Amino acid sequence: MTSDSFWHVYIVQCSDGSLYTGIAKDLQQRIKNHNSDNGGAKYTRPRRPVFLVYHEKAPDRSAAAKREHEIKKMTAAAKRTLTNTPQKI
Repeated sequence: MTSDSFWHVYIVQCSDGSLYTGIAKDLQQRIKNHNSDNGGAKYTRPRRPVFLVYHEKAPDRSAAAKREHEIKKMTAAAKRTLTNTPQKI
């Protein structure tokens, strides 16, 4: 399995300090999309720039989506512990 065959679960920190979780096949391109005028999630558009603070690999889309769901159910404090980012002020 090459690195191209992995999916990525990622967390970005937005300019307002909030965290956004997503999945992507091409992580670098997805972060670029979040920070461009022509892409990204509706949530991150008004909160640019975003910075990658965490990512992990998943073997397929299904596994990535399941992990994304687990992370999204975490409390903000648990996500901050996972990402090693300070509490939003």
